Amino acid sequence: MRRLIHLMLSPSCRLARLVVGEKRLAFDPVLAEDARNPMPVFIDMDGTRAEGVWAIVDHMEANYPDHPLAPEDAAARRESLRWLDWAMGPFHEQVTQRVVYEKAGQRFTGAAFSRTPDMNTIRAGREELKLALSSINRAVESNGYLAGRNCSLGDLAVAAHLSALDYFGEVPWGDYASAGEWYVRMKSRPAFRSLLGDRVPGQPPVAHYAELDF
Repeated sequence: MRRLIHLMLSPSCRLARLVVGEKRLAFDPVLAEDARNPMPVFIDMDGTRAEGVWAIVDHMEANYPDHPLAPEDAAARRESLRWLDWAMGPFHEQVTQRVVYEKAGQRFTGAAFSRTPDMNTIRAGREELKLALSSINRAVESNGYLAGRNCSLGDLAVAAHLSALDYFGEVPWGDYASAGEWYVRMKSRPAFRSLLGDRVPGQPPVAHYAELDF
């Protein structure tokens, strides 16, 4: 059986789980024993190891070309990769680190610190999240998905981050109807089932987290 060693609320690990799931591959998600080690790690059927989310994406695209993650159209592909870069860079730094990493323990995020949550940091992340949701709203109203008419790697990356935020009920979906409708479509995809089953010991998700509608 393929294995994916991961941290439950790490967006990089969540993206890796979505990527493998979108390839329609059966795998065993294994929680990392030591959150200080680089994650995620994918171990294929033949023993090949892909360490880190970008190595996993490359391994999936190179070895499992069915169900490609990037659009065929060049313009849509550029836009998908732009959303990917934004999610794993600015959004991660301005929102996810300030909210999820403050609320969740190091064991589930791989954060370099573990301390009492700083509410000022969380509030700053929430304000940045509102700006991000406005951008997502506009994109899906125009395109259907973030980069075009179909789900692509950019959608998976953004959804990976939002799913970690949504675990704690931090996403004001009611104020961003189009973004909310897009996220319902994302979490209804079979690849999302692994994420929706996550339960952090002592920190259960909000009631709507695993529901396919709000």
